[in-house]
Amino acid sequence: MSDIPKDTPPDNETMREVKRAKASKEAADKSGGLGWKTAAGIGIGSAALAAALIYASKARKKDS
Repeated sequence: MSDIPKDTPPDNETMREVKRAKASKEAADKSGGLGWKTAAGIGIGSAALAAALIYASKARKKDS
């Protein structure tokens, strides 16, 4: 048998969009994701690491 009560109106466009938005919000909450601060920290850290490697390789070339 159907789980939908007979007295509920049929879905219209607005109700479908609300259900989609709610489902996508719940999916985003489950996945966790990275915050903007974490993403910025990763970006800055990787740039600093790349700069350190470039500096280290240039310093070796001058000493040789």
